[in-house]
Amino acid sequence: MGRVIVIANQKGGVGKTTTAINLSACMAAAGMKTLLIDLDPQGNATSGLGVQKQALSRSVYDTLVDHVALAEVVQPTLVDGLMVVPATKDLVGAEIELVDVPEREYRLRRQVEQIRDAYDYVFIDCPPSLGLLTLNGLVAADGVLITLQCEYYALEGLSELLHTIVLVRDKLNPRLRLQGVLLTMYQHTNLSKQVMDDVRAHLGQKVYETVIPRNVTLSEAPSFGKPVIYYDVKSPGARAYLALAREVAARG
Repeated sequence: MGRVIVIANQKGGVGKTTTAINLSACMAAAGMKTLLIDLDPQGNATSGLGVQKQALSRSVYDTLVDHVALAEVVQPTLVDGLMVVPATKDLVGAEIELVDVPEREYRLRRQVEQIRDAYDYVFIDCPPSLGLLTLNGLVAADGVLITLQCEYYALEGLSELLHTIVLVRDKLNPRLRLQGVLLTMYQHTNLSKQVMDDVRAHLGQKVYETVIPRNVTLSEAPSFGKPVIYYDVKSPGARAYLALAREVAARG
């Protein structure tokens, strides 16, 4: 059975989508059959893998709202072994359309259960909020990977997210656990080092050894519709995500 990992943080700009794209691509490059579900209405994970959103007839919106099977929505990417369930701006309306629907938080989980055996890893890229879309991701997942930017306010909001994970585990998804915390946008400054030390002191082994550096190549690659390992495999960002993939696989 494939492992389902949701990538979450209610703050924007902390490397969620960058991690979703590049971790998925590195897993696939290592021979793992991988699926990335784009659950963010911005659809950046979709376009970052080279999928043309304007040409799509179906997206994850159709799965959540109209029960269209994920197998009918998946799209190929340029990475062998990596498929994507795309998102478009239509997804903005899903939270409103599902607000009065019974068991709306289980919509994604029921679809993921039908296809997870076909993949080694299923990653879910969430929007920067703790709304219904993120809740669907948490209910569908086995583990949560939190991306945390190495900045002054890094720990702000983390306790709320950890509390949400506990609530979801207790009320909706007993198998959910914290997969790990990934430090992103690290720079060789006293501030970044202090943030890293503080996070490791608070969360110990839950923090990945791999740290993602602030790297211009990671910002450039999505504009070419490519994961960083297909854009510049020798860059610090590419090396970091390859190391992260090995660490995630080792943790199970």
